Amino acid sequence: MTVTNWKKEILPLIKKYKGKKHPLDYNNFYELIVMVVLAAQDSDRHINKLAPDLFAAFPDMKALAKADAEAIYEKISKVRNFRNKTKWLFGIASTIKDNKNIPTTLDALTEMAGIGRKSANVILREMGQPAEGIMVDLHVVRVAPRLGIAKGTDPKKLEKQLMEVLDPKDWGEAGMAISFLGRETCRPKNPKCNECVLSKVCEYYATEVK
Repeated sequence: MTVTNWKKEILPLIKKYKGKKHPLDYNNFYELIVMVVLAAQDSDRHINKLAPDLFAAFPDMKALAKADAEAIYEKISKVRNFRNKTKWLFGIASTIKDNKNIPTTLDALTEMAGIGRKSANVILREMGQPAEGIMVDLHVVRVAPRLGIAKGTDPKKLEKQLMEVLDPKDWGEAGMAISFLGRETCRPKNPKCNECVLSKVCEYYATEVK
């Protein structure tokens, strides 16, 4: 890996996307948790479409905790792995019980089935809580090695590498910033390198484009 001062070089990207809301169109943190769980191995766009109907039926944790599995199935049956996700959502709602009890730490969030580190990092970032890790989604898995900031395809190993080279104060924004870069600029095919704020330190640009 090229030796790059990523603590410094990542800053223009973080500045570009700092505070930009996650693509899931949630209205409160209850909706955020439910949508993050549903979006795993599915698309944000798909979850955004079905969310209003789901939340009309189950507007908060209390309602979800009392829900009947079949009633939830009816609302999310087109979501990938919907039966397991229903079980997880019911477990989460039964544990949290009320919107005001939503956990604000990585450990408390990841203790609940259906919420892994990626999801927990997203939730903490959107809630404005101190970051305890770096969000690594499928965009980050693709873009981070392309940039040369980390190597491999294992999300946990990538997160560890990113945490080692980035300033902890930037952890909360770094993952989402790289994800937005992947969604908008660093596309799988025909990346828009001429529009990228990181092109001058990007391994892919240096070796494949220049």
